[in-house]
Amino acid sequence: MSKKEIVIAPVTRLEGHAKIDIFLNDKGNVEDAYFQVTELRGFERFCQGRPIEELPRIVQRICGVCPTPHHLASAKAADSVFGVEPPETAKKLRELSLNAHILHSHIAHFYALAGPDFIMGPDAKPEDRNIVGVIRKVGLEVGGKVIKARAQAQRIQEIIGGRGTHPVNSLPGGIAKGITPEQRDEIEEMAENLVDFGGFTLKVFDDFVLKNRDYVDLITGDVYRHETYYMGTVDDRNNLSFYEGSIRVVDQKGREVLKFPAKDYLKHIAEHVEPWSYLKFPYLKKFGWKGLIDGPGSGVYRVASLARLNVVEGISTPLAQEAFGGMFETLGERPSHATLAMNWARVVEIMHAAERVRELIQNPEITSSDVRNIPTDVVGEGIGHVEAPRGTLIHHYWSDDEGMTTKLNIIVATGNNNAAICMSVKRAAEKLIHNFKVDQGILNRIEMAFRAYDPCFACATHSLPGKMPLEVRIFNPDKTLHKKITRDEEGER
Repeated sequence: MSKKEIVIAPVTRLEGHAKIDIFLNDKGNVEDAYFQVTELRGFERFCQGRPIEELPRIVQRICGVCPTPHHLASAKAADSVFGVEPPETAKKLRELSLNAHILHSHIAHFYALAGPDFIMGPDAKPEDRNIVGVIRKVGLEVGGKVIKARAQAQRIQEIIGGRGTHPVNSLPGGIAKGITPEQRDEIEEMAENLVDFGGFTLKVFDDFVLKNRDYVDLITGDVYRHETYYMGTVDDRNNLSFYEGSIRVVDQKGREVLKFPAKDYLKHIAEHVEPWSYLKFPYLKKFGWKGLIDGPGSGVYRVASLARLNVVEGISTPLAQEAFGGMFETLGERPSHATLAMNWARVVEIMHAAERVRELIQNPEITSSDVRNIPTDVVGEGIGHVEAPRGTLIHHYWSDDEGMTTKLNIIVATGNNNAAICMSVKRAAEKLIHNFKVDQGILNRIEMAFRAYDPCFACATHSLPGKMPLEVRIFNPDKTLHKKITRDEEGER
């Protein structure tokens, strides 16, 4: 039998557009697999020539799912371009908004995107393997709790950011407007419910996942395992931090190999390009690009929830710290290389983000009117970074003497994970497909390999070397082909 190709297009339950091509050999086993990102956004190009202070309001339009991290990383980069440090209250409100966003995003991923694979089962029928099926199984009361928690997380972002989905409040040097005592009270009340919801979600994970031996074996088994480097942001005690701190990298044994401020990222991170994807492949310069392989000799690293928990020494909030310890005790290793454990790590981070929202809103300085330091100079170059729900996010801007953007570079969490996503998809396909046997359950288990990363491809595709491929077909009135014009890397023909 000749070689066959399996195409999963579009892949499901993610943000953006992509497809999977799996190539089988004559024996019906996997010869190769490609995870292809098929969309292009181009923000790195069309932001050139615009005022730096406008970028926090422009780049957040990269995505409607994760605009707040882009808004805040951009704002921090803009602070740096103008050489201005925001007041403490502005920093706290920005961080509060980011934690609310992480809650909003992680809740959606656990219950609506990853949840159907575990609550309904990876072999469930496609028409049942969705959020409607999940609510049908866990009950309307649980569905109501999820909707209320997401709405509250969104409301907190709206109060602080000026809008729920695309915030507008951050400016170079701080924010345009603080919060009132009445708004503080509203957020504090919601924070208490969100902490309760974090505990509820940990119990849901325990009841529906950890008490199912098959699911635990799936998480800890060999199908989804890769031994890579891990990257995340830590505070000065190496505790988990989403808004600010140093970028830390650990190896396959958990040993620190790098720790640097975001402003030094170009000393440690480079980007590789492949012709079959619009998404670049960041890697660690210290180890170089060796291709889509893992192990100590490869420069491939991972970010996002599991990577963050792999690189930290602990979590500063007590309930999340307790869940953190229990997670690694059950997994039996730290760092954990179990890709599907990313879903578990998100649940732990839901707990931490809720606790952190409560801590920040109870700070006595949170309603101070001192929320901005006006810039008086243009430094000309600035870098800002935060931890987005999907991992480490870096914005790097260059400007002229008048503060107009001349160049920018954005390394997005999903870009950081690109190589690992490709590796995970290929490994799952190799482990699951044999002798031409392919069914819906197997294809969904392959999708689970990328879905664990909660990828956001709209965020990740910004620049394109050369011209975008194009094909134009002109037909005669009788629908026969008159002429075909194509444009590829070699030009038009």
